[in-house]
Amino acid sequence: MAEAALSEAGAVSLAAAAGLLVCPNCRLPLGLAGSAAACPTGHSFDVARQGYLNLLNGPQPRHADTQQMVAARIRAQAAGTFSTAASALADQVGVQGAILEAGAGPAYYLANVLPKCGSIGVALDISTAAARMAARADRRIAAVVADVWRRLPLADAAFSAVLCVFAPRNLPEFARVLADGGQLFAVTPNPGHLAALRRRYQLLQVPDGKQQRLESAHFRLNGSLRVCYPISLSAESALDLIQMGPNAFHCPPSAAEALSDHIDVTISSLAKVPS
Repeated sequence: MAEAALSEAGAVSLAAAAGLLVCPNCRLPLGLAGSAAACPTGHSFDVARQGYLNLLNGPQPRHADTQQMVAARIRAQAAGTFSTAASALADQVGVQGAILEAGAGPAYYLANVLPKCGSIGVALDISTAAARMAARADRRIAAVVADVWRRLPLADAAFSAVLCVFAPRNLPEFARVLADGGQLFAVTPNPGHLAALRRRYQLLQVPDGKQQRLESAHFRLNGSLRVCYPISLSAESALDLIQMGPNAFHCPPSAAEALSDHIDVTISSLAKVPS
């Protein structure tokens, strides 16, 4: 019964996303018919019983988030670790229309933004484990499995905003799917972001120039907002923060210790450069 309800909610979201999704093979519009999505030329893609649509067109890569990583992320988000940053992002967006979250994970940030603006959201991630959770985050969210680094299975000029929070940025594709006047909202970590945690466990460092690389031939910077606030981490929450992202592959400790740290990010608003 629970799975049937999830599938029905996913179908509602995917049906509402009609006009936003295109076939990854021929680029023609996808329509939803029962438990499958199909294009006019006959390419068909099954809707998973958990309510998401897999348009990856191949096996999931090894670097995709695992079920354990997604579970750790959900626990960290449920604990309120990122709630101040999520609220600040929602306050910044302020657009009406369809919203894409690229590299969405379980769609935490998109679910926070949609109540304030937007009519429908698409949560796109390469991980099926993440898509399963995104499909149940909000009935207005269509969860789609696809590779952010490839051509996105999304229609041209279909979105009012793109969210990219701690995720890969395919700027040419973001520009393509944004409507005229559309905006990209990117959240990037500053050098002080979780610095104590990174020092304690020799975690991956924040790359230099991450913020500066946002501007390109496709986007110009409208403005930015720095959000920095202290957090107190229990041993369990510290371990979740380590295991929810790439550090789970590179340096996965079996235990962690309680410590004090800071969430330190910049929220950047970028306007699509007219073509």
